[in-house]
Amino acid sequence: MKKIENIKKPNFLKKLFVKLCRIIGFEIIDQSNLYLPTLGKQANDNLSSLGEKNISIPLGESKITRAVESLDIIIKTCTSINLVTQNKKRVFEKDKAEYTFRSINSIINSLKFNENDLKKIKIKIYIIDHNSKKEDLVKIENKLKRSNIEFEILNLDLEKFNEIKILNKDNPSIEKNMKSTMASIRASFDLAKRKSSDLVYFVEDDYIHKKESIFEMVSTYEKISSEQSKELFICPSDYPYLYKKLDNSQILIGNKYHWRTVNESLLTFLTSKSLIDKYWDDLVLMSQNEHVPFEAPLHSIYEKEVCISPIPSLTMHCTNINSVFGLSPNIDWVKLWDENET
Repeated sequence: MKKIENIKKPNFLKKLFVKLCRIIGFEIIDQSNLYLPTLGKQANDNLSSLGEKNISIPLGESKITRAVESLDIIIKTCTSINLVTQNKKRVFEKDKAEYTFRSINSIINSLKFNENDLKKIKIKIYIIDHNSKKEDLVKIENKLKRSNIEFEILNLDLEKFNEIKILNKDNPSIEKNMKSTMASIRASFDLAKRKSSDLVYFVEDDYIHKKESIFEMVSTYEKISSEQSKELFICPSDYPYLYKKLDNSQILIGNKYHWRTVNESLLTFLTSKSLIDKYWDDLVLMSQNEHVPFEAPLHSIYEKEVCISPIPSLTMHCTNINSVFGLSPNIDWVKLWDENET
């Protein structure tokens, strides 16, 4: 009987101590098995709570002062054009529609993977489509309907964008493709300006996302924005071309990934409505006049604001395998492609 009493007594005290820690807001961890009794989770689980706190062992807890309230995901789609200015084949050598389907599928899968963690914020998916086949649009719509995620599909009207200026390429087909691409970019900015109230994620339809990507971006945005007291740009890809030169980078800890500051990105990025408003003229300029490089106005913004990208990558950009703007290093490309089969 004495042995039973001795066993129960410390268990009772332990439970009491855990309850006390919860009340006063302390987190404790059992070093022997890396279990956090205050949260009921293991150390490798997601320990962060959007809008409240971000926990990174052994760095501790970061209080969130910049909570995310909503996320609009704006996807620019076109299943009829392979690569805008090239005739090269993409990695895996599939029809363009397959990349669009898998990109959208990967975003849905990512939202579903962290559905409970993301339920505090309002999420909506917008599709801005140009010239996709009718059957492809039906497939996209059905996929979004089955996801039970709020969505809207919009068709691009090229007639509204007569002010776009394209550099001469001595190829009418490429020039036409570039104009439609720039019009789609402008339409996505206009949509964010009208509809969005907080975070906006602009996505091109050839980015395959890891299942943890959306939550990692949102939670990292909250954490680093709270710590730095400023809004951010987030690029979800670890582009190989950024390793071709020795630029200085600061390394930051996000939710589960390392992140580094970068001064360039392509046109898939996440930012806030306030930064869109602040740099509206620069963003519009990028969609009106073709620059070299195309994203030059965006890069000029990064000289004044913080842009970060993950190490390793959260997405796979499905361009030609030899492109330095494509496959990110040190991720399992085949696994990511197969996981998002439609």
